[in-house]
Amino acid sequence: MAKAKIHNVLFVTTEAEPFASTGGMGEVCSILPRALNKTKKTDARVMMPLYEEIAYRYKSEMTFVCNITVALAWRNQYCGLFRMERDGVVYYFVDNEYYFKRNNLYGYYDDAERFAFFSRAALELIPYLDFKPDILQSNDHLTALVPVYYKLFYKNVTGYTRIKNVFTIHNINYQGIYPTIIAGDVFGIGEEDLPLVEYNGRINLVKGAIVACDKIATMSPQYAREIRLPEFAGGLDGVLIENRQKIVGILNGIDVDEYNPKTSASLFVNYDADSIEKKKKNKIELQRMLSLPENENVPMVCMIANMVAYKGYDLLRKSINKVSPDNILDSGIQLVILGQGDADIERFLTHVQNMYDGRVRTLVTRNNDLTRKVLAAADICLIPSKTEPCGLTQMYACRFGTIPVVRATGGLIDSIVDCGKGDSGNGFVFEEYDSDVMDKTVMRAVDMYRNKPLWNALVKRAMDCDFSWDKAALEYNVLYRVLAA
Repeated sequence: MAKAKIHNVLFVTTEAEPFASTGGMGEVCSILPRALNKTKKTDARVMMPLYEEIAYRYKSEMTFVCNITVALAWRNQYCGLFRMERDGVVYYFVDNEYYFKRNNLYGYYDDAERFAFFSRAALELIPYLDFKPDILQSNDHLTALVPVYYKLFYKNVTGYTRIKNVFTIHNINYQGIYPTIIAGDVFGIGEEDLPLVEYNGRINLVKGAIVACDKIATMSPQYAREIRLPEFAGGLDGVLIENRQKIVGILNGIDVDEYNPKTSASLFVNYDADSIEKKKKNKIELQRMLSLPENENVPMVCMIANMVAYKGYDLLRKSINKVSPDNILDSGIQLVILGQGDADIERFLTHVQNMYDGRVRTLVTRNNDLTRKVLAAADICLIPSKTEPCGLTQMYACRFGTIPVVRATGGLIDSIVDCGKGDSGNGFVFEEYDSDVMDKTVMRAVDMYRNKPLWNALVKRAMDCDFSWDKAALEYNVLYRVLAA
């Protein structure tokens, strides 16, 4: 029997943990390649920019590969390549100090040029790698030019033919939109090729990637369906419908070792599904740490999410602004909110903490250690997102025995099954994006929390859920096999 072909996949991304990450994409582009390599059916590697912080912390562990000159429009820029291996994954780092030696990853006036350079460099460097990619997997708008450039400039070049492109949509709302006047000067795309990236009179890089790529991967099956609807597509529903045969939805997993209440060093007290009673000790210690009244029996609700509107903070605001006794904070709960983002949301939630000092704590930060502490202490995790490509928090919450209350959208509905009267499922689900509906669902969870036998059985079912990357890795292997056939 012939040995199954190993597919070589190069993830081209602007983020990958632990090197540089602002959220879910950074985690996916680190853990998914690791899970793929464990299957022995894929050689998955990662290419990303050599940001200043990465160079400072890791450059001594890297090996210099080469340096070349990369052409971008009228520019000819230095490009260095470094290599290192970590956790069974080979990482390639693209060096250019002018573009990447900066304090932050994003937020600069020339971000379009910076990541156009990175996308072009990723393709130019292929002949210098110690493996030949069968598949390029680019991620979101900042690397959307990879399939575009491949289609325009590389697909018929010796050494590049037969490479397939997978474009991964982590969030369709970020599309890389620019005025068409910069197409030639910044992106090096001539007027004759402009229709590939032009949409509604502007450059739209995600539109170009959708058209140019071979397959589109989304973070969950439900999100693959939702992005074809006008209310979710950010204006690209027509393009996505035309290219619907390319779309594949594969539910993300989580790093079950990093998020393990039995071993996590962040917790006050470790526990597992067979020692759920120890979870209460984490609640008491967090209450003490946050100067909340110490009571192991009070239902603690947490919300851990970037403070942006689509995460459902507008619903929470409406719930908190209701007149007593309809105000959710008058229901006998403690509420712990963790995240940062929109300044108006941050100010409002800080104000809420001041108003309800003994019931609310607002922690305006992104902190993995604190995230684990809150998840271990809380009983209920509120995730009322308007849209959610996948969502990882609901999986983390299950892992820690903190029951998710989620809205039925995207990966939330793909991973959380409503428990009904408590004899099945792993959480609570509400359909309508409405604060009254959300409040009723939270109170349904609070009521069940007071029925200890039912609640403990629900907690055990949630903790026993398998949200590892193993299943997703197998599904990606199928996708790669079909593409490479």
